[in-house]
Amino acid sequence: MKRRYFDLHDDVYIQGRWELGDPAGSQGREVDDPWQFAEGRPVRVEEQLRVPITHSGTPLDFSLAGVGVTPILHQRVADLLAELAPDDVQAIPVGVDGQPEPYCILVATRAIRCIDDQASAEVQYWKPEDGQPDRVGEYRAVHGMRIDPAKVGDAQVFRPWGWTVVLLVSEDVKEALERAGVTGVKFTEVTGPSAISPEERERNRRLIELREQTDAAREAFWRTLGRLDEEAIIPMVVGGAWPARRQVWRIIHRPGGRTLLVTDGLSDFFVDRVEPSVGFGLELALETDEPLQDAEKSWPLLLLERVADEVAEHERVREKVRSGFLSMEVSGKGLPEPLITQEGRVGVLLGMEPGTLPQSFSMPAGEVRLVTVKALLPTELAYLLEHGKTGRDALLRRFGQEGQGHLSRSWRNPVV
Repeated sequence: MKRRYFDLHDDVYIQGRWELGDPAGSQGREVDDPWQFAEGRPVRVEEQLRVPITHSGTPLDFSLAGVGVTPILHQRVADLLAELAPDDVQAIPVGVDGQPEPYCILVATRAIRCIDDQASAEVQYWKPEDGQPDRVGEYRAVHGMRIDPAKVGDAQVFRPWGWTVVLLVSEDVKEALERAGVTGVKFTEVTGPSAISPEERERNRRLIELREQTDAAREAFWRTLGRLDEEAIIPMVVGGAWPARRQVWRIIHRPGGRTLLVTDGLSDFFVDRVEPSVGFGLELALETDEPLQDAEKSWPLLLLERVADEVAEHERVREKVRSGFLSMEVSGKGLPEPLITQEGRVGVLLGMEPGTLPQSFSMPAGEVRLVTVKALLPTELAYLLEHGKTGRDALLRRFGQEGQGHLSRSWRNPVV
């Protein structure tokens, strides 16, 4: 009979449970590298460590602290594991703030190359072009993990090589922890038949291929516009009406202290079709020359997000944006006061021709329009609504005469 193994993690759905922070030294400073406790090798600690409680609640026998990879065990659980797997674990004493009971950091001292790529739902590897040469060949992501039991040997507690964020245990260890009534533990099997069919696997492979192609093409274009921030901005909650169900924004630093914020996904392929396309055929761009201390928390990004939501949700809006100009209003909550109308809204003009930006760019599946987003002052919005196309043309002419162009600014004089 094949041996069974399980991913051991903590049960985050326990009501009223505590939450623990990263281990800290005697002076209260967090350890420099909390990931060292999850590398699948022994750890040398020369000072007494403590773990803060970041959210008070019911203490658990097993918790993952801080970044979510450091197991904190009650001493009785550490003793049990030391008895079951003496060659696989290291227990480092640690104090938990406000707790008289003894606790330990559990270190799995072995990393075993055992992930079954073919049986797992999806695996991705670090590549040379990803910019982290020390990680090339390791796993970048593993979904629906399955391991090959034949490669585990006699290990009872271990980390899978290349993806050590996961802590694995044998069925014997799982059953022993359950018999002992250890609180906080949860198990997910990583052996047995694959969780997906061959058809699903092929679909996932094709999705990854399309994603890599579109991401590479867009990123190459963004880099022609200025210095691109390496980290993309991705919301905590994904989904929505974007073609590939992922919302992404990028930040590009341009000459003259200007910052360009762009959507990065409205031209994705449609995830439900799994075929090459440019999605909605457009991406939005908002450029400002106002200094931004933190672009990710700035008003231009908040405004761009709200406009992007409208574009993604409404086909009628997209049709107008793809072919010409469009004005719209979005919620002014959290935006600068000079931009907000009496009704609590902010007006924007989409589709101005940018003198310093291209109007479109090429993707493997076709052309994509780069649509500028210009924030309007309340008086300018009122003028446009009153005079229609004539008012819009007058605004465009005056923006050009005053050297503003498509730039968005919250503190400026109105042009009408």
